[in-house]
Amino acid sequence: MSERKERPVRDLRPRRPLASVVAFVAGCLAACSTRPPQALAPSLVPKAFVGHMTAPAPLWPRSGWWRGFGSPELSRLVDLAQANNRDLAVATARLREARAEVTIQRATLFPAIDAQAQAARNGVGQSAVSSSGQQGATTNSFGLGAGASYELDVWGLSRDNLRSAEEALKSSRFAQRSVALTTTASVANTYFAILALREQIAIANEDIAAIDGILRIVRLKVRAGTSSDLDLAQEQAQVESVQGELPVLQEQALEAQVALAVLVGQPPEGFSVQARSTDDIQLPEVAPGLPSQLLLRRPDVAEAEANLAAAHANLQAARAAFLPQFSLSGSAGFSSAATNALLHGPSFLWDAGAQMLQTIFDGGKLVGQKNLAYATQQQLVASYESAVLNAYADVESALGQVRNYALEEQHLRREVSAAREAFQISQLQYRQGVADLLNVLQAQQTLFGARDALAQARLARRQALVHLYEALGGGWQEPARDRTQFLAGQ
Repeated sequence: MSERKERPVRDLRPRRPLASVVAFVAGCLAACSTRPPQALAPSLVPKAFVGHMTAPAPLWPRSGWWRGFGSPELSRLVDLAQANNRDLAVATARLREARAEVTIQRATLFPAIDAQAQAARNGVGQSAVSSSGQQGATTNSFGLGAGASYELDVWGLSRDNLRSAEEALKSSRFAQRSVALTTTASVANTYFAILALREQIAIANEDIAAIDGILRIVRLKVRAGTSSDLDLAQEQAQVESVQGELPVLQEQALEAQVALAVLVGQPPEGFSVQARSTDDIQLPEVAPGLPSQLLLRRPDVAEAEANLAAAHANLQAARAAFLPQFSLSGSAGFSSAATNALLHGPSFLWDAGAQMLQTIFDGGKLVGQKNLAYATQQQLVASYESAVLNAYADVESALGQVRNYALEEQHLRREVSAAREAFQISQLQYRQGVADLLNVLQAQQTLFGARDALAQARLARRQALVHLYEALGGGWQEPARDRTQFLAGQ
C-alpha cells in the first residue's frame, strides 16, 4: 500500500507587499475624492443684518422683481435686454464653451475606437530588373481593420479633470446669471436716470418761466422809475444762468438714452423712452432674510465657490500626474492582395498590448504644475472669502441707502413746500413794493435748488431699491446639489 502524500495547506492570508500595494492604491483613490477646502468660516457670516427695513416687506426678491416698480415700459426694456444684450450673449457663449469642455473631458473615461480601410497598388518599371533576371510586377494590397485604445484611470486623473470641467461649467452658469442680474439692474438704473433728467429739464423750464414773470415786473418798475437797472441786470443774469443749465441736462439725458439703447441691444437711432417722469413709478418693498441664506442667493458668490472647487480638482489632478499611467491598446483586421480573399480566415490579423508610463525626470515640470495648482487654489480661497464679505457689505450698504434716501426725500419735500410759499410771498411783497428784488432772488434760488435736489433724491431712492434687489440676488438661488462650501452644523 503506497504512502499517501499530504497536500500542503495554502496560506490564504494576503502577503505584506500585496497588502501594502492595495492599501496604497486605496489611499490614492480616496484622495481623488476629497472635498474642496472649506473657506466659509463662521466668523465670516454675521448673525443678522444691521440695517432693517422700516416697514414689513416680503423676504427676498422674486425673479421678476423689476415688475414691482409698476412700469410696463421698464418691463419691456428688461425683456429686450435679456434677449439682445451683447454682454449677456458673451456670457451665454462662454457657457456653451464650458459645456463643450465637459464633453471633451468626459470622453477620456471611455475607450477610443476607430476603423480603417486601405487599398494600395505597387509596381516596378520595365527598366528595373531583379537580380534573378525577372522583370518587376504590379502588386495590390487591401486592408480592413479596427483599433481600440483605453487609458486606465487608476489614480483618478481623468476624473479630476472632468470634475474641474464640471465645476468650471457651474462657474460659467453662475457668471451668466450674475451678468443677467447686473444687466437688469443697469437697465432699471439708466431708465430711472433718464426720467429724473427729464424732470430736472422740466423744472428748469418752469424756473425760466417764473423768472421771466419777475423780469417783466422789473422792466415795468424800471420804466416807472421805481426800480434801478441793477435789479434788471440781476434778474437777466438769473435767466441766463438757468438757461445755461438746460443744454447740459439735455446732453446728459441724450447720453443716458444712448446707453440704455446699447443695454437693450438696439441702435440709438430711432430708440426712445416714452415716460416723462418718475411720478408713476411705484416703490416696492423687500427685506433680507438670514445672512447665512444670502450666500445661496448671490450668483457671484456661487461663481467664486465653483472656481474654488475647480481649482481643487486641478490640484488633485496635478498630484495624480506623479503616479504611473496605464493604457491598453488593440487592433484587429484583414489584409490580403485580393478583395475576394480579404475577409477569409487566413487574412485575419490582430494585436493587443498594455503600456505603463512613469515619469522619471522632467526637470521639475510636474512639481511646478502641482505648486501652480496649489497657489491657484489658495488664491481662489481668498477670492471666495472676499466675495462673501463683499456680498454682506453690499446688502448693508443698500439697506442704508434705502432708509436714508427715503428720509432725505421726506425732508426735501417739506423744504420744497416751504420754499415755494416763501417765493410766492416774496413775489407779492416785491409787487407791492414792500420788499426789494434781493429777497425775491434769494427765495427763487432756494426754491429752484430744493426742487432740483428733490428730483435727484427721488432718483437716488429708486436706484437704491434697485441696488437692494441686486444685492439680495434678484430672486436667484443656488441649487443645493451645486454647493461645495458649508457652515459648521449645516
